[in-house]
Amino acid sequence: MAKDLTTCQVDRQNILNNELAITELRKQTGIQGVVFEERLRFTKAMVATYFDVDERTIERYVSDNIDEISSNGYEIVKGARLKAFIKCIAEQDVPDINVGNISSRTSQIALFDFRAFLNVAMLLVESKNAKVLRQIILDIFNAISIVDEFY
Repeated sequence: MAKDLTTCQVDRQNILNNELAITELRKQTGIQGVVFEERLRFTKAMVATYFDVDERTIERYVSDNIDEISSNGYEIVKGARLKAFIKCIAEQDVPDINVGNISSRTSQIALFDFRAFLNVAMLLVESKNAKVLRQIILDIFNAISIVDEFY
């Protein structure tokens, strides 16, 4: 039976808790972000660009699902960590167009790690890119589940 990740939080969390599936998704999709604090991170602008939606759409989904997305790696970064993130962007030579409008006057920024990024993909119904990614997620998760059952 096919899972509808846009409606079932239990199915989303089962996938997001499967480290083998997350690792395989990262390898197979090749989705690029910014490595910060040894984790792949994405700004709201990066998430919106990838899914080809307005940043306000991402904000709405985060607001409507804040507990779930936060438990999967979404956070607001400020202060010294924000300065470290800005420095990290400069060191990795990430173009401004990829991360959004971040300046020395930015007081805080929303960051998604890879699990939170996938969480948004599982919720987002307005995006063709999210739909394609959901199918990849299900294909990989199902393949891993079949292998687990075999052994």
